[in-house]
Amino acid sequence: MGFIASVTSGLLRRRLSATVLVLGALLLQDLTVEAQADSFDPLESTIESVRAALLANSTTCRDVVSSFVARIETFNPTINAIVSLNPDAFTVADELDQRLAAGDSAGKLFCVPILLKDNYDAVGMNTTGSSIALAGNRPSVDTPAVKAFRDEGAIILGKTNLHEMAMEGLSVSSLGGQTINPYDHTRTPGGSSGGTGASIATSFAVFGTGTDAVNSLRSPASANNLVSVRPTRGLISRAGILPISFTQDAIGPIARNIRDLAVALTVMASVGNDEADNATLLVPPEARDIDYTLNLEDGSLEGLRIGLLDGFWNHTESEETTPVIEALASTIDFLKSQGVEIINVTEAVYNATAIAKFDVQQYEFKEVMNNYLSSPNLAGDRPTTWDEVYSSKEFLVIPAQYNFMSNSKNSSTADPGFATAQQGIADLKAAINATFVSNELDAVIYPEQKNLVVRIGSPSQAGRNGILAALTGVPVVTVPVGFSPSTDDAPIGVPIGMEILGLPFSESKLLSIANHFTRLRLLRKTPAFANQTVQMGSYLSMPRMQPNMANIPQAYPIGVLSSQ
Repeated sequence: MGFIASVTSGLLRRRLSATVLVLGALLLQDLTVEAQADSFDPLESTIESVRAALLANSTTCRDVVSSFVARIETFNPTINAIVSLNPDAFTVADELDQRLAAGDSAGKLFCVPILLKDNYDAVGMNTTGSSIALAGNRPSVDTPAVKAFRDEGAIILGKTNLHEMAMEGLSVSSLGGQTINPYDHTRTPGGSSGGTGASIATSFAVFGTGTDAVNSLRSPASANNLVSVRPTRGLISRAGILPISFTQDAIGPIARNIRDLAVALTVMASVGNDEADNATLLVPPEARDIDYTLNLEDGSLEGLRIGLLDGFWNHTESEETTPVIEALASTIDFLKSQGVEIINVTEAVYNATAIAKFDVQQYEFKEVMNNYLSSPNLAGDRPTTWDEVYSSKEFLVIPAQYNFMSNSKNSSTADPGFATAQQGIADLKAAINATFVSNELDAVIYPEQKNLVVRIGSPSQAGRNGILAALTGVPVVTVPVGFSPSTDDAPIGVPIGMEILGLPFSESKLLSIANHFTRLRLLRKTPAFANQTVQMGSYLSMPRMQPNMANIPQAYPIGVLSSQ
């Protein structure tokens, strides 16, 4: 019996030890998974930080996506920036994890979650222009820039709200409701790419995309403490974009730092010449196949000659203009301290209000919209003409644009006014070139908006200065230059931005200037309400977004095209 008892006791001890080892291994595995999940924080993340975390095996692509989705679920109810999430994003992440396990992490944007303004065609998601009328508009072909993103390993996380059809800068729409500025919840986020601006400021993705017919890449960057680039006309194909103007439309990225912006621009411009967008065919060969990250560190600010467009300031002080005046004055002092020579440019031609008379959107809007809606690459239950969209009563046009809509309905590029405007644009291009040559300038600067971004319910996004680049097609990089004083509504102040404008195809120079400036003046701040780490959720599938359409101000009635 003693022998049997001894054997039995030994067996029990060994079984107990084995059980402890198994439980310990399982616990260690759980802790490892938990640590891995918590090891990547999307807050203020970059392309490089995503890649570093993946290559260090401290996270997975699925967890990277999950971490951003958790932030969206937590903070989007406050700012209402997301229209929809991509149902295929987790599937793509799993495929990238399989590649990573096999040692393949190729791609400039491997597992980098990005957001698209909802006027970009992307297979698997509807392109709505944030209009109820186009809620069923389903593309079968990617916008070329979207395909380029996917080819470089990016994950399309979802679509952002915009000012409906990209027609203004308040970022309010019938489908997406009113997007809220993350720094001051009483203000708009700029626009029309305001959903992207608010999303990227709140770290809903690494970077996002926008479009720009007058201000729409630069206004949200300025209002959300971000950087953006409106590229030279023709550098990036606009095929597959819900358009408003062939002359003025441009597409580009919005990001939190210049290096990520340069990577995004490199990928978008890699599409090259595209017969679906004739403007791309006019780009000189030497402006193609450029890696915009290579020259970011070249040189310094010292010795630069930068022009100051005096006509783009509102020098009358007020609660809304004084913070902008002071932020730009501080910026000018800083540039001078770095050895920059500032040249005052006072020619009368540089008046944002005066040159707005050359805006050609009203002549082109109906024609380009009809061309887009008639594309064989679109399907779904949707209108197929401009007239069908605006007879549906399922749209939002702000009262300040009723005259524009009336003119668009009855105007075309055959009108004499269009030819007159095009001549004005040609003269403006010549004036810019002459200003640069005569003053030996590297760039010119001015505030993106003469006043703080407007409050929710305002008649329009007044005071913006984007029209110069929109008409002439020259490139602009927008950078932060400060904040207004803090208030109860704006705990760290309202962001203020500046445009850096150059000659055609000078994106590399402008990005280098912006990179030096933003690294020397560290002005990027996370919105106070979202400056916290969010615990990552566990997602079997992508949650559905439901934009808040109930927050649309009463001043913007749905389905109305006139005040009568």
